[in-house]
Amino acid sequence: MQTWDVMRRDDIGNTFHVAAHDSRISALAQVLVFESGVRHRQTYWVEGPPGPAVRTNRDLYLVFLQLGQEARAASWSLSAFLRSLWKVGLPLADRPDLEPDDVAAMFAAAATTPPADFDPAWSGKDLSLPGDEPEGYADWERVLLSQIADLEDFLTAPPGPRARFGVDAPRPPGSGARATPPRWYNFDPATYLECAVAGSLGGWDAADGARVPLPARPGDPPARSYVRTITTMTWGDLARIAVCGQVYE
Repeated sequence: MQTWDVMRRDDIGNTFHVAAHDSRISALAQVLVFESGVRHRQTYWVEGPPGPAVRTNRDLYLVFLQLGQEARAASWSLSAFLRSLWKVGLPLADRPDLEPDDVAAMFAAAATTPPADFDPAWSGKDLSLPGDEPEGYADWERVLLSQIADLEDFLTAPPGPRARFGVDAPRPPGSGARATPPRWYNFDPATYLECAVAGSLGGWDAADGARVPLPARPGDPPARSYVRTITTMTWGDLARIAVCGQVYE
């Protein structure tokens, strides 16, 4: 069985083996958890068979589907999950492009580390995008913080039983401009994550049981979306993934 090792080098050059993983994604995720924690002078990296583990939109969809199911079982709130995602994304902020394995690792790491505290300043901050489309880490951060601020507003004005049909975020007086549309359809990590990839990249299959397509005609194969290779992803891609998590049905 293949294994991937998380390694650490301390500030005087000593190297240590930290942990062994049976997947490259979980090893990369552990590195992100370490790198996003308390500031330190250690260096962490992964040794093992080269990637990628995530080669297609289908691969990424299945990763997100599994993470959503685990988040549901662990009773994560969507706000907590997104605050954790924001936290573990910081170590990657300087990279203009990400490998799909890095993206999968970010979301996997978010499910295994305590979330950042909500900062009330986010609610009143101008989080609008400077351009027509999101570009770079800063814009992804604006999108994520906009969603977190919306979810905080929903705590005082809950969406109610018809939330699945769509409801606008309250955005009370004093709210800053936000990078995301006010409409929300998905309020838990499992639904958010499934819709995030299904809406932005596809990769779903009716046999997964998470998405109900229109009835097929007799003799037609089960419905599924087109499977395609993905090699790199931008922060703009991640911002669009986040918006789909909010509004895609």
